[in-house]
Amino acid sequence: MTEPDPKADLLRYLRDGRHALLWKLDGLSEYDIRRPLTPTGTNLLGLVKHVAGVELAYFGDTFGRPFFDEDPPSWWYTEDAEPNADMWATADESREEIVGLYHQAWEHADHTIAALTLDATGHVPWWPEGRREVTLHHVLVRVITDTQRHAGHADIVRELIDGTVGYLKGNDNVPEGDRASREEHRRRLERVAREAGNG
Repeated sequence: MTEPDPKADLLRYLRDGRHALLWKLDGLSEYDIRRPLTPTGTNLLGLVKHVAGVELAYFGDTFGRPFFDEDPPSWWYTEDAEPNADMWATADESREEIVGLYHQAWEHADHTIAALTLDATGHVPWWPEGRREVTLHHVLVRVITDTQRHAGHADIVRELIDGTVGYLKGNDNVPEGDRASREEHRRRLERVAREAGNG
């Protein structure tokens, strides 16, 4: 057993979520990474764009290290931004641009995390008065939760696109079986659901 290192543990789970989210884009067309596959418009590239913004805001602005010095992009969290502008990519925003921004967000966040102790305090300007003061520990837990939540969304969206599933590249964490066995399993669950619903 090694010495406990809470900051390293938290950073590992954040990095797992980051990599899982980007892995969901692998091998897909520009159309498929932008396809809105839920009634609320959830799409893969939009999830990456959103989480990049979350990291830049929480690990940047909260701790006095803003990423955008001047002229943030039009989708940034400003009063005149279109609602949900951070949850989808325009036709002019390329995959490379969004993924590149996410990688820059990782670097910016990792520098903040390395520079501060877990009990270092920051201020979340968009939260209500009286709740704005937070610790780095609190922000790490919050961003990990958000990233992993959206990685789960991405997993489901990717499965809807082409059937690909899994937790991490090289570790799908899914019981063995081919597409036919998974479809049979799904049909079985549908029968059980109907039986329970009619009971």
